[in-house]
Order: sequence, then C-alpha cells, then structure tokens
Amino acid sequence: MFERRFLPVVVILLMAALVLVVGLWAVDSSDQTRPLSVVNSSIDEPDYRWKLVTTWPKNLPGLGAAPENFARYVNEMSNGRLEVRVFGAGEIVPAFEVFDAVSQGAAEVGHGASYYWKGKIPAAVFFTAVPFGMTAQEMNGWLHYGGGLELWQELYAPFGVIPFAGGSTGVQMAGWFNRELRSAKDLSGLKMRIPGLAGEVFDAAGGTAVRIAGGEVYTSMQTGVIDAVEWVGPYNDRTLGLNEVAEFYYYPGWHEPGAMLEFTVNAAAFQELPPDLQAIVRYAARAANQNMLDEFTARNNESLQQLLAAGTQLRHLPEDVLNLLYEKSVEAMMNLRTSDAMAEEIAVSYEAFSKNVRAYHEISERAYLNARDKVLPPVMQEASQAEPGR
Repeated sequence: MFERRFLPVVVILLMAALVLVVGLWAVDSSDQTRPLSVVNSSIDEPDYRWKLVTTWPKNLPGLGAAPENFARYVNEMSNGRLEVRVFGAGEIVPAFEVFDAVSQGAAEVGHGASYYWKGKIPAAVFFTAVPFGMTAQEMNGWLHYGGGLELWQELYAPFGVIPFAGGSTGVQMAGWFNRELRSAKDLSGLKMRIPGLAGEVFDAAGGTAVRIAGGEVYTSMQTGVIDAVEWVGPYNDRTLGLNEVAEFYYYPGWHEPGAMLEFTVNAAAFQELPPDLQAIVRYAARAANQNMLDEFTARNNESLQQLLAAGTQLRHLPEDVLNLLYEKSVEAMMNLRTSDAMAEEIAVSYEAFSKNVRAYHEISERAYLNARDKVLPPVMQEASQAEPGR
C-alpha cells in the first residue's frame, strides 16, 4: 500500500534528478566547447595599457611608422595582454617633451631621437648621430654587440628610462636650401633647421642652427623663418613636401650618416611586466628598428626619381664646405668630451669600434662597392645634378 501510494512520487523525483544531471552536463559541455573569451569575458581586457608618445606628426610615413609597427608587434605577440596606443606629437605632449613624459610616467613609451635631449643629457647625441661618424649598419653593430647599448642604458638610468634602438634611416641627405652653395662662404648667416651636435658644427661654420620640430619645418621654410632644412631623405622629405619650398637638394649627409632613433621605456612600467611581456617589448623594438632601415632603403629610390622629375636640383656639397664642416666637427666633439665625463666614456667606446669597423669595411663594403662601380654602368641621375661646387 505504501509502495503504491509513493511510487509516482519516487518516479517523478528520479526523472527530475535525471533532467538536472543532463542539464548540468550540457552546461559543462557548452562551457568547454565555447571560446575562452566567452567563458571568461575578462580575458578580452588587456592586462596592461601603455601610451606611446612620439616626436613625429601622427601617421607620418617612415619615421612615424616605427612606433605604429612597435605597437602592432607588441599587441600581436602578447595576444592583447599588453596594449600600446600611439599618440603623435602634440596629442599628449609637444615633440620636445617626449623624454620628460616617459621619465615622469605620463607615458610608458616614447619614440624620437636622442639628440633632442642634448640640453638635458649632452652625451645623448652619440645615440642618434655623430657628424662624419658611423653608418646605420655600423651603429647597430656597436649598439648590440659592441657595448653601445649598455652605455646608453647607463646614461638614461638616472632618469628612470630604458632606451632601445628604434630605427635608422641610413645615410641622410645634407638638406634642402633655398639658394645654391658655391663655397664655404655661402654658409655665413644661413639659418638652417639642423639639430644635435651638427647644429653646433653649423653654428661654428658661420651659419645659424635653428631648433624646429618636424611638423613645423615646411611652414618655416615657406615663410622664410629658415633658409635651409635637413630632415631625412627623399622618402620622408617628399612626404613633407619640402621640394615645394626649396629648389636645391644637397648630399652627402655628413651630419647624420646613420641616424638612429630610439624607443624610450619608463623603467618602473617595464619592471611591472612579467618576463614574457618584457621580452616581447625588447623584440618588438628590435624588429621595428630593422624594419625602418629596410623601408627607407627601398622607398628612397623611387622618391628620389619623383623629386628629380618634379624639378629638384640635386647637388653635391662643395669640397671646401665639407672640409670646414669636418674641421668644426672635430672641435665640437673635443668640447663635448672635455665638458662631460659620460661623453668621454662613450666616445672612447664609439671611436674604438668605429676604427675597427672602418678597417674591415675597407676590404669588404668599400672594396666591393668600388669593384661593382668598375664593372656596372653609372646610375646617378645626372640630369638634375651639377658638379660639386658649381
């Protein structure tokens, strides 16, 4: 009697239990097959968000591509755990305040050129360019295998900043001039946008060096604030339209034979990262560094042809101009070394590496180029080029 009365209840309870078990199994199975980002929505959120400020106008090709590439590399390699957002000059801080912004933690990363900070850190000029110094290939060798990067890190350590090589343009052009240079006398009174140690050299040679951010060089030439400007080379110069405000385009780039840019990282922010993300930052910087040189090597060629076709007058600097600039470069370097202990230490390392690499390049790079020039027809664009000093 008892069994009859409660049998339906027992059956109902058993069925309910079965439904519950099946339901739980279905939920568990669904969670396991669902994408992880759906199961735990917090995984979509980056663990770290960094701001990257630059000394360049936003979306500037060439120079401005390096920080964009760095941010993309970091985002991709970290699978979104470290998000880097790029801000151009003036969006958060002005161009010449990038180093301070990183040092003070207003931004975690910066991209620019070390010689912009020579007023604060005189020896910083070594890590962008030394007049008549090493090429991009040689600079990369010194930095990564010759002790240069360690000296650079030591130089920036008091400011809480870690530097990384941030791209090179290769040998630059000497610049754009609104009048022809026939001799060293023509430098007298010439106002030129030219930064770094080369600016001091230009002053000593009779000209006037003017400090102007990249976003202002076009209007400065257009309005007569300056008479000449060095920027980079055909690719970036054409992008800024410098051929529209100056007729004469001079070479060689005595002042920046292998201009090296930099990524600056706030040391405290870097130390907060786990080891794998620290490695990603290092390798992203290294990749962006090489990518810039590759791009300029490829794009300068076509850009030069376009400039010449548009009427640019290509000129070699007169020999007496180069001789004077070299003489003043030696003096400027001696003044720097005697006035700054860290500059002296870096100079010893820089010059020792330069001497050794030049000796090898005499029988490798230079010997090969000389041999190639003897067997291949000339390729220089003679149509818009005059002889040196003419």
